[in-house]
Amino acid sequence: MKQVTATGQTVEEAVESALAQLNTTKDRTEISIIDEGKRGIFGIFGSRPAIVKVTVKIDPLEEASKFIVDVSREMGVSVKVETIREGKHVHFVLTGEKIALLIGKRGQTLNSLQYLTQLVLNRYSDQYLTVMLDAEDYRKRRNETLIQLAERLAQKAVRTGKNVALEPMPSYERKVIHTALVENRKIKTYSDGTEPYRHIVIAPK
Repeated sequence: MKQVTATGQTVEEAVESALAQLNTTKDRTEISIIDEGKRGIFGIFGSRPAIVKVTVKIDPLEEASKFIVDVSREMGVSVKVETIREGKHVHFVLTGEKIALLIGKRGQTLNSLQYLTQLVLNRYSDQYLTVMLDAEDYRKRRNETLIQLAERLAQKAVRTGKNVALEPMPSYERKVIHTALVENRKIKTYSDGTEPYRHIVIAPK
């Protein structure tokens, strides 16, 4: 966090001095007035300079985006990050060459990066934000695969009369399964286990 303490004949001058030192603008900072100063007699005798403390506000979206770029670079992947915010949900879309390295087997690498990005984002955010990372439209393709898997395993549960346990999944993927089967009256779904091994069970009614 960058901050400076600056002085000036007036509060305005002190703020201008601080902004110049920080090379930033007023809207990107928080300003605390330590001393409003005193002009004194004839502007000289008994005068006291104004003192302010100016702190640069950290943009949580910029920090999260920078984190993604830095981690990707360490993995040998150069990415561009598009940020889309809708209320308390932030969607980061990654593009670049060798992007498959960031997705990993069944999206495991992407899921891990998404989890870490959410930690970074909420470290700097005033309100709790949820994060979705996507690359090469992976999430859409994964959702379609999950829906097909859900329907196939629901049929298996009905046919065998036995519970069918799926592999551990993150909460938003479990939600896709639950939603896909919510209207199937022959089965019920519930989550079992503890994170990160929490998984869905499809049980015949």
